[in-house]
Amino acid sequence: MITNAKITVKGIVQGVGYRWFVDRTARKYELKGFVENLPDGSVYLEVEGKKDWIEDLVRELRKGPKLARVEDVDVQWSAPHHLFINFKIKA
Repeated sequence: MITNAKITVKGIVQGVGYRWFVDRTARKYELKGFVENLPDGSVYLEVEGKKDWIEDLVRELRKGPKLARVEDVDVQWSAPHHLFINFKIKA
């Protein structure tokens, strides 16, 4: 079943390669969507794909890359809107 997840990751997640980590991991699970830095220092991503694979992604997001220190991962589930054709990093 395809679903949508809006995910906010808080902690030391900017300037440590976190968006590139998300990009590689999302592509590994064949997810579509995007990741971006937010002004408050957190990272936001929106993904669509199989729910099991998004749950696998979330488990990996809690660890992050070596230099990251993840404090919280908030996931909001919703119906997919099928607007994404791939996964990308937003500036």
